[in-house]
Amino acid sequence: MIARPPVPLHEVELFAVRAQGAGGQNVNKVSSAIHLRFDIRASSLPEVLKMRLLALADRRISHEGVVVIKSQEYRTQEQNRAAALERLEALIDSVSVMRKARVATRPTRASKLRRLDSKMRKGEVKAGRRRVLE
Repeated sequence: MIARPPVPLHEVELFAVRAQGAGGQNVNKVSSAIHLRFDIRASSLPEVLKMRLLALADRRISHEGVVVIKSQEYRTQEQNRAAALERLEALIDSVSVMRKARVATRPTRASKLRRLDSKMRKGEVKAGRRRVLE
């Protein structure tokens, strides 16, 4: 895992917008949903993480390299702000994990023989299902 400090809040733009869906009397009056915008290229993230984020095929990342996250699951602005920041951190953490390099292996002689033996047995079973010609 690549060590990184948390994302500085001055690099994140947060906008309050009206939430969609049910919300009772306040749905058309209160801007409780949060739009988070984070410019990957202009951020202070390490170059490795920037490249990995830009290479992701994620619909939240635009062609310009801006992450847009909309959070409207809670009724308060503070909870939605925290949820949006949490999702941004999770997105960055997903690319900071170093994948273990795959070590190429070859099948053993015994496993090859077992495979061929099972193929032969299955073939014999199928041959037994054929129509009997007299």
